[in-house]
Amino acid sequence: MRKILIALSLIFLANCSEVPKALEKPTVASHFADLKGCFLLYNVKTQSFDQVYGDETCKERFPACSSFKVPLAVMAFDAGILKDENTILKWDGKKDDREVVNKDHSAKTWMQDSVVWYSQRITPQLGQKKFKKYLKDFNYGNQDLGGGITKAWLVAPDSKGSALKISAYEQVDFMKALWTDKLPASPKAQQLTREITYLETSPKGFKLSGKTGSNFYNNDRKMRFGWFIAHLQKDDQEYIAVTNISDVHPTTENGYGGLKSKDITKKILNDQGLW
Repeated sequence: MRKILIALSLIFLANCSEVPKALEKPTVASHFADLKGCFLLYNVKTQSFDQVYGDETCKERFPACSSFKVPLAVMAFDAGILKDENTILKWDGKKDDREVVNKDHSAKTWMQDSVVWYSQRITPQLGQKKFKKYLKDFNYGNQDLGGGITKAWLVAPDSKGSALKISAYEQVDFMKALWTDKLPASPKAQQLTREITYLETSPKGFKLSGKTGSNFYNNDRKMRFGWFIAHLQKDDQEYIAVTNISDVHPTTENGYGGLKSKDITKKILNDQGLW
């Protein structure tokens, strides 16, 4: 009888220790189904990574895509090309598939609506020499402008030619410097850049700032690449999050890779209790 009671007790304890599936936290990997991807969560307070997923992919350099608008904003504000968030550049009338870009834009809406032509007006005003110096001073990726000063960061991710590329770990380093005023640029330029990258405040009160970046591996747009670089803060909690994704099979999902990366980032942050 004693043996039976012990056996029943062990079964009872084992059952009690099981976590109902509905309460189990999703793993980071579960958010990257059918994707090659990387996720980094850097804790600014502890100066360490709280989460690393896809370490080898995080070390791989990819074209910066529109995530490059963040360092470009610092350059433009620092050089005086953009005076503040309200600096307007006139649309030249060339139609784009994205209707939102077909109008005049301010520095603020340039960042919010990811307006490529606005970036391509800034870089010629910087000029090759000054542009290269900023990249070197910022220690930004491979600093390669061989693809041209208006297109180097827009090259397809599998292109064999020159491209301005950066790794996820290097994106974290750049964002850390930006959010601690450590970039070799004026404090005002860094502050203005931080202000125009604000996106939203989460239900739990975390302030999210950041930028997506997107491109495709093929012309039919079924194989996406995407970046999301972000800063997250609430009171004394402060983080840098960087995600990139590449489809491993042609996708039936509509939309850009950068938006997919942003969505994955927010889901992981929510799993971590940070959203």
